[in-house]
Amino acid sequence: MTIQELGIDQLSVRERLDLIDLIWDSLPDQVNPDEVPEWHLAELAKRRADLDAAPRDGKPWREALARFGNPS
Repeated sequence: MTIQELGIDQLSVRERLDLIDLIWDSLPDQVNPDEVPEWHLAELAKRRADLDAAPRDGKPWREALARFGNPS
């Protein structure tokens, strides 16, 4: 499947960003690790290790975004 076959290449930048939001919001909070590419799992493990090595103040993205209300 390609962006051309789906017609995504015909969308404006704003429409593509809206589509990204729709796809992101459609993902479940929990996924089966078998459905995630191995390189994603490796990247997540690396980022967790980086955070453990140098913890910083911060909030989860969804929590921070909620402060501004739902933009849709």
